[in-house]
Amino acid sequence: MLFATAVQAGKRGLCWTYYDGSLDPGVFNNGDGEVVAIYDYETYAPPSTNGNGGLGFIGMQRCLDCSSSPIADLASRQSSQGWATVFTLNEPDINGISASEAASWYIEYVNPLAIKKALPAVTSSTTAGEGLSWVSEMISACAGQCYFDYINLHWYGTSFASFQTYVESAHNQFPNYQIVITEFALQNPAGGQADQVTFFQQAFSFLDGASYIELYFPFIATSPALFQANDASGVTYVGTGSCLYNNDGTPSTVGNLMY
Repeated sequence: MLFATAVQAGKRGLCWTYYDGSLDPGVFNNGDGEVVAIYDYETYAPPSTNGNGGLGFIGMQRCLDCSSSPIADLASRQSSQGWATVFTLNEPDINGISASEAASWYIEYVNPLAIKKALPAVTSSTTAGEGLSWVSEMISACAGQCYFDYINLHWYGTSFASFQTYVESAHNQFPNYQIVITEFALQNPAGGQADQVTFFQQAFSFLDGASYIELYFPFIATSPALFQANDASGVTYVGTGSCLYNNDGTPSTVGNLMY
């Protein structure tokens, strides 16, 4: 019940990584109820110095089946850890997983979980068969047999205006479902952290005021040093300005916007 209560108070969450073992998610759980959730792309608990940091952990079956999160362990990990929500498949729309394959997989493995469920997290690509069109194709392939609560979005781009347009278009396309946004940031802006701060200030205000947004997770809950050491391609794509932590483990300028 703690997590259910917290979600009513705030919408913000931490997009955690497998290499965040030296960080404490609890620094964002200061009692004001703004930051309420954490996920780590896996069905195992977040590696950290302080467990979930008092936040509601959301397991994610990011792959059809993989060694870090075996599909055979999905139900048992959910049961033993007690998640209230599950996220599924990371960007299948650009990773060679068809909507029909995802639908069959979802019906077999995700439907049986008696908790809140999100459809796979898709990119903001506007190419046919990707992004929101992939979601539509999956829902059609489900033929009413996929049980879900949330549409799951990722976004990277160049301005708040384009972010707002994308989110509103998703809501207009799927008006009967709540939305979770599990990755978003400006794409390597010229102004670095200063540009990210301005963007997130606008984005947080917009998302907090949108009743159809359930949860949102800025990319990324790590430090610049950890990001650079473990995800060079991610740094090239996004930059380090959106990291929620400083290298000493304290909240960054962006991180301080979280609460």
